[in-house]
Amino acid sequence: MHLTHRIMSDDSYAAGRLLRIFVRMKCVRMLSVGKCLRPLLLPVLAVALLLHPASAAGDDDTPADKDTPYRKTGVSFVPIPALSYNSDLGVQLGAILDVYWFGDGSTYPAYLHKLTAEACYYTKGSGIYYVFYDSKYLLRNLRLTASASYLPNTMMAFYGFNGYAAPYDPRKNAGFYAVDRNLLRIMGDLQGRITGALGWAAGIGFFYYDTGRVKVKRYDGQTTLYDLYRQYGLIRDDESRGGSHIELRTGLVYDTRDHEPDPTRGMYADCLLYGSPDIIDRRGDGYLKASFSFRHYVPLWGDKLTLAYRICWQGTLAGDAPFYVQQNYATLFPRQINSDILGGLLSLRGILYNRVVGDGMGWANVELRWRFPSFRLFGQEWYIALNPFFDMGLTTNPYRLDEMIAIGNDTSIPEETRRLIYSGDPESLHMSSGLGIKFVMNRNLVLAIDYGLALDRRDGRNGLYLNINYVF
Repeated sequence: MHLTHRIMSDDSYAAGRLLRIFVRMKCVRMLSVGKCLRPLLLPVLAVALLLHPASAAGDDDTPADKDTPYRKTGVSFVPIPALSYNSDLGVQLGAILDVYWFGDGSTYPAYLHKLTAEACYYTKGSGIYYVFYDSKYLLRNLRLTASASYLPNTMMAFYGFNGYAAPYDPRKNAGFYAVDRNLLRIMGDLQGRITGALGWAAGIGFFYYDTGRVKVKRYDGQTTLYDLYRQYGLIRDDESRGGSHIELRTGLVYDTRDHEPDPTRGMYADCLLYGSPDIIDRRGDGYLKASFSFRHYVPLWGDKLTLAYRICWQGTLAGDAPFYVQQNYATLFPRQINSDILGGLLSLRGILYNRVVGDGMGWANVELRWRFPSFRLFGQEWYIALNPFFDMGLTTNPYRLDEMIAIGNDTSIPEETRRLIYSGDPESLHMSSGLGIKFVMNRNLVLAIDYGLALDRRDGRNGLYLNINYVF
């Protein structure tokens, strides 16, 4: 008991030291925010360190001596209080349950089956209701992933189209840059091997978007950017309320990672074609898109230090995709439930959520992952890692830019309105940098803290994210 108490005390002290480092970074002017988050951050880390998942294998997982490799067997139930923070979404309150089946442990740290359920609410007006299943063993020689989610958001960020062409005015309140959006998403994917590390993928998804003007009472009667986009035709009437889509996707996958949730070496690449045949709403907004993602994990010092980087692109090949699908991240295995880009935790940490939206978008992330020695706590294997990072992205193909330019040049429109819609600035790289710390249990559950600083004030100031999983 004395040793356990000392471990918990040392980790709480380390968490406090980390937060004080964040607070003292005067260049980001986050003193007041840091003090507000101190009581939030420490309980999150304390919950992680006190977590004692139930295991069907019980004490059989404990090696007979310290030289025996650790091997998890049976089933692990990992209930997690969903108490976290995201600068874009607010404080998260709810619960998460991860269930892992390791069988006889011969595949550890890889699991045989994983089931995740989450229900939570964010204090800035959004929620997550989510069920996810993943297994390479349910179907012979196939990997199956399936998920269902309902994502309500009364304050969905909307900063316009085409990156820097859309002005950002920090003097405007949150309601000006917000829409009401509710998303129902059901997805299923299969992956199979062609040869070696090369495989194929195919899937289907159903998306129902319910979009509209922000409905928060304090912004009643206030003109929003969404209102201006509707008034001047950048958002068409027939798409302004959302719609339903069946989306089909297929592609190739190449994967040599040594361990998917927390890789130390290897590569992952996918090239996907996906699109909607417009068979539900039938209003002429069918589309065909493509996406490419490449991730590389380079060991610099055994398993202790890894250089990780990711390069991604996605864009429209044909058709006219409605505005509300443009920010959706195309991926077979989402690391985060909210899949909106560019800007925010999933893509450009420290940059405003959904700041960069176009008909084509490219982005890259690079980070160092420095892992400290592992330790045993409450029958589980843990280690801590630090990861400084640099993110960048931009629009590669504009979306309705000609209409924006026409509005900017139309002298019959009030000058103040034109300045809110079109800046006249050319698009260029949106960049951010920062630091992350990770608490990793059994090399499958990753409790993450990331802090990013936007390098251009047109992208906001900074972002702090307490979440689960590496970004990539």
